[in-house]
Amino acid sequence: MIIIGITGIIGSGKTTTSNILRKKGLRVVDLDSIAKKAVLLEDVQHEIASKLGAEYIEDGKLSTSRLQQTVFSDKNKLQVLESIIHPRVIEKLAKEIEAAKQNGRRSILVDAPLLFETDLYTKVDKIIVVSTTMERVRERLKQRGHTDEDITNRILNQIPLREKEKKADVVLFNNGSREDLERDIEGLLRRIKEWEVVDAS
Repeated sequence: MIIIGITGIIGSGKTTTSNILRKKGLRVVDLDSIAKKAVLLEDVQHEIASKLGAEYIEDGKLSTSRLQQTVFSDKNKLQVLESIIHPRVIEKLAKEIEAAKQNGRRSILVDAPLLFETDLYTKVDKIIVVSTTMERVRERLKQRGHTDEDITNRILNQIPLREKEKKADVVLFNNGSREDLERDIEGLLRRIKEWEVVDAS
């Protein structure tokens, strides 16, 4: 089975691409979703309070908005948070990969926002980068309600798209309409089928 990492930066269209691929029948593991569930675990929240501060726990629950505001403006605290969450995400991913193998899957896609920012890129066989212009990124994030400061902080905490493109096996440019993206994804699906055939030979 071939393991394919798919990444980009916030606002590049990675999640949209992953959702389309999922609808096309591919198995996609969303690491961001796994991480969001992990922070709701009681032991994780205790560790966050211990290492980052009890002020992030309000009425016995994690204040995700307050935590995000802090870590996206403080790289050291972001690294601490990742050290808490990342091992649990990797453990869940390993189980998903094993389940896909047992079910006879020829490939599995790992939707990983921090594929390059962590060592996860060394554990996949192929890499897809969903890219776009920074103007498009800012435009999309503003539509989601992000402030200019928040957008800048989030972008600065990720490796630039151009650097990611250099390490990709396929770069999917998401600069046009939804229809343009879906047409390009049809070509990507053919590439994935080719990878599966080579992997099986």
